[in-house]
Amino acid sequence: MGARASIQKLLDRKLLEMEKLNQQLADMRVYIQALQDTLKLLPKDEADKSTAKELRPGSSLAQVQEFLKREGTPQHISAILQFLNRPIDKANRVSIAGSLGGYVKEKRIFTRTGPNTFGLIGFGEEVPADKTNPAAADLPDDFGVEKGW
Repeated sequence: MGARASIQKLLDRKLLEMEKLNQQLADMRVYIQALQDTLKLLPKDEADKSTAKELRPGSSLAQVQEFLKREGTPQHISAILQFLNRPIDKANRVSIAGSLGGYVKEKRIFTRTGPNTFGLIGFGEEVPADKTNPAAADLPDDFGVEKGW
């Protein structure tokens, strides 16, 4: 067997090996596409939501988040719009309140503490005792405590 025949045989073997690898690569691409399509059909897990807690830096909502952190208390949409230097009109109120409301609905980052009033989940607002039950404000301090009579 000559050198030419030996090289031709090696070349044929490598071309066949390359065809098998190309077929494996094509099969992998089809499998990956099927997995991606399946993933799109499934609902997002709560774990997926919790990993995406950060807002895009520089966005309006990120600025609102920083504003609320700085203020330390929930703020009305008018104060938020004023901070963002936007006109306080219906279109801007609806836009920002709608965006914040989406996060409130998903229970992520923002909370709604009243009509058009938004805060951050981390605030841990406490409801005053007299607000929970207005009738309780009229009761004596020892109400409900058993007396040794």
